[in-house]
Amino acid sequence: MENYLIKNITVVNEGKSLVKDVLIRNGRIEKISDRIETPSAAKEINGEGKHLLPGAIDDQVHFREPGLTHKATIYTESKAAVAGGVTSFMEMPNTIPPVFTQELLEDKYDIASGSSLANYSFYMGTSNDNAEEVLKTNAKKNDVCGVKIFMGSSTGGLLVDNYLSLDRIFRDTNVLIATHCEDERIIRENFQRIKKERGTLKPADHPDIRDDNACFESSFTAIQFAKRYDSRLHILHISTEKELSLFGNFMPLQHKRITAEVCVHHLHFTSNDYEKLGNLIKCNPAIKPYFNKEALWNALLDDRLDVIATDHAPHTFEEKNEPYEKAHAGLPLVQHSLLLMLHYVKEGRIPLTKVVEKMSHAVATCFNVSERGFIREGYHADLVIADLKQKTTVSKENILYKCRWSPLERFTFPAAITHTFINGHLVYENGAWNESKKGQRLKFNRDH
Repeated sequence: MENYLIKNITVVNEGKSLVKDVLIRNGRIEKISDRIETPSAAKEINGEGKHLLPGAIDDQVHFREPGLTHKATIYTESKAAVAGGVTSFMEMPNTIPPVFTQELLEDKYDIASGSSLANYSFYMGTSNDNAEEVLKTNAKKNDVCGVKIFMGSSTGGLLVDNYLSLDRIFRDTNVLIATHCEDERIIRENFQRIKKERGTLKPADHPDIRDDNACFESSFTAIQFAKRYDSRLHILHISTEKELSLFGNFMPLQHKRITAEVCVHHLHFTSNDYEKLGNLIKCNPAIKPYFNKEALWNALLDDRLDVIATDHAPHTFEEKNEPYEKAHAGLPLVQHSLLLMLHYVKEGRIPLTKVVEKMSHAVATCFNVSERGFIREGYHADLVIADLKQKTTVSKENILYKCRWSPLERFTFPAAITHTFINGHLVYENGAWNESKKGQRLKFNRDH
């Protein structure tokens, strides 16, 4: 087992930034102190001038395996995640076949156990007719992050729009329910009207088709179900100012029954960017006008929005360059999400402690992840060293996604991820890799 002593590093954790020594032994954080003598069996790392962060936990990614491996695999995308300081991920069920049975769910865990460089969990998928299978995902089984409901258009039969199916899942599921909220009826009506008005559609039409009303009505519906049954609801990728009225910040996160996520692309891009990037930023829910981005930032900072994620969803460059109506929706982002937030730290938009809170602490709290997400003695050593004096420019040469493109190409971040530890194993160090150990299946602390 590898042992490390990180010396004189600024530890960013639980609202504080303090220079400390951190000892990693047997996969765990053994000691955090002002001064620790280097044990004979430990490798010393000089952390002077750098920052030690708990590894980011991304609660929403699409790694495409099985069935869509021409776009991505669990191996390729977990490697990209690790290079970007994401040490754990929770992956979505819209693979081929969709994860509609417990057996198919376990198949994905089997793939990850042999290939994922990061820690992992997978959502159970829902359809209009698999409630019995969904309900087998219960709280006593503490190693599944939750169930996913697509309450908006999707592929592979994952759209759940049957009232009775939704009612039963919200009533009887005792694990976290994560929802994609866009109202399919509103989207169809918008599409037909705008298509009739404008003829050939363009990427800039996307936020008008998948507009704020479609998002609001679906999020409102999910919240009504959750309130009726006191379900544990987590609404993914909030993208509109209008939806923010549905969320509060009047209680600590650990007591919230309804929580919300914002994704990095909705904090970074606006509808003005379609002119330059076109389908490369086509995603669902859509990137919307500027005032929504400003409202999302305000809600993130005042804790109406609880966590930051990516909705990492790679497609091939050819699939993105089809005409608008055929172009696939989704962006690859997991390698650059933490770096993008460090850019906004440098810009003065958000404190570094708040980035750590929203990308690590709050995700662990929201999902009750066991012994991760914080830099605490006894916790798994999922750690990231960031150098805020280096720069990182996104280029085709350093993109690790299997699709080999990014909407952030040529963007320069004012920081670099230099080291990533997964369970105390130094997987990534200044561009060098040690892939001899794989990540672990996440565990969750649940009391009901």
